[in-house]
Amino acid sequence: MDVRRRNTRPSRPSIATSPNGGLNHQQQRQIKAVDQTRPPSPKASDALPLPLYLTNDENDQYIIEEDRKRGPCPAALDLDCPPPLPPLAPKMVGKLPTPPPLITLSSEEDEEVIKSVVAGTVPSYSLESKLGDCKRAAAIRREALQRMTGRSLAGLPLEGFDYESILGQCCEMPVGYVQIPVGIAGPLLLDGREYSVPMATTEGCLVASTNRGCKAIYACGGATSVLLKDGMTRAPVVRFGTAKRAAELKFFMEDPANFDTLAVVFNRSSRFGRLQSVQCAIAGKNLYMRFCCSTGDAMGMNMVSKGVQNVLDFLQTDFPDMDVIGISGNFCSDKKPSAVNWIEGRGKSVVCEAIIKDEVVRKVLKTTVPALVELNMLKNLTGSAVAGSLGGFNAHASNIVSAVFIATGQDPAQNIESSHCITMMEAVNDGRDLHISVTMPSIEVGTVGGGTQLASQSACLNLLGVKGANKESAGSNSRLLASIVAGSVLAGELSLMSALAAGQLVRSHMKYNRSSKDMTKIAS
Repeated sequence: MDVRRRNTRPSRPSIATSPNGGLNHQQQRQIKAVDQTRPPSPKASDALPLPLYLTNDENDQYIIEEDRKRGPCPAALDLDCPPPLPPLAPKMVGKLPTPPPLITLSSEEDEEVIKSVVAGTVPSYSLESKLGDCKRAAAIRREALQRMTGRSLAGLPLEGFDYESILGQCCEMPVGYVQIPVGIAGPLLLDGREYSVPMATTEGCLVASTNRGCKAIYACGGATSVLLKDGMTRAPVVRFGTAKRAAELKFFMEDPANFDTLAVVFNRSSRFGRLQSVQCAIAGKNLYMRFCCSTGDAMGMNMVSKGVQNVLDFLQTDFPDMDVIGISGNFCSDKKPSAVNWIEGRGKSVVCEAIIKDEVVRKVLKTTVPALVELNMLKNLTGSAVAGSLGGFNAHASNIVSAVFIATGQDPAQNIESSHCITMMEAVNDGRDLHISVTMPSIEVGTVGGGTQLASQSACLNLLGVKGANKESAGSNSRLLASIVAGSVLAGELSLMSALAAGQLVRSHMKYNRSSKDMTKIAS
């Protein structure tokens, strides 16, 4: 197998610095002379094997011939675009640009720390505490990683981020950050107020489609939402010697006479966490206790876990034979599709609806009410049932939930249960207009804690008017955010279903979701 590597060249000879750490004029002239007579010093990426398709002339020629056949992107067919660039000569293929210097080492001390990390004498995770400078720690860790792996991180940004803000709460051992574009859909007219919805995504058409749904809803007087329930859950699993003994604790936990005592114990670790209910399930000798509590404006996983631990400690007095297997027994259920969340709800349960006029359906959405109703029945309801879907009776609720979650600093993994949604469509007003609704039983969001305090995510929350905790009414901001998520899903469902009914899906993705870059230029 051909694994040719880029040519490496000897490094620049070392030049001693002046006592004050700088270079004198003579030394600068020496460096300039070296730069003029010798190519740049090799980088870590120079040692990487070239892709196999760039390692023989026959394949090189094939790639160039294929590039010559390519026309402009379909999105540009109706635009005045400059002619495509001529193809490059075969000999140019495979000569990739040398990446710029990855970091600038500020001192010999940094170099020594990097060498220590590479050698394993200094753990990478300890750099922040040892150096007392989070950005410097990230830069050193990044350079050490490149040297150990021989892989370049040149495309991953390092500058322009506050690494102090994530220490101990958002991310460990950072080496940079990923950039995701944020688009705006709206205004979304929801419950009489307008919202510009931030969506962080790399999927073309998603923001444009959601925006079209917002336009249709706005033209018809807006959407309305109702919060049905607000409570985060945690379900520890405990084990006894017999099933009978497990049942005794189940009866104790579900006895209304004991609830006030359990609530006092649960609530003592938080100002906002208030126990609402306890639901138990038995599997043999094992008991699962699903605690549900309010959490203010926080998403609340840590809050409910602290309360659960209080109760478990309390129960040990009367049930000393109780063996706590885990504070989470998956009856919660967190970051997994589950019937318990679909039926009982978790986080915020919201229903959102709108009536779309026939004229708007025809002129804005380019389809008809009967076509939408039929498609929703056969796709979102029947099709999802055929697939054995759990909470997935919708077109693409997850798309909108994920984009809003990333933009506003929510936990992206909780998109799984937060995207549980059933989309309903029905002809109303003698069949002329469309009634559409989305019911989402487990939207898990918060406006304080976690990623919500980062600068970019905080700005997106501020745009929606839900930044931080609501000082007048605890929990109001997070509940409003959940309603905005549901309203955005309503807009996204309406637009995508209309595109499918009108046969527009493929055309729109060909127009907006295809790269218009000249690949021959990138290959050079």
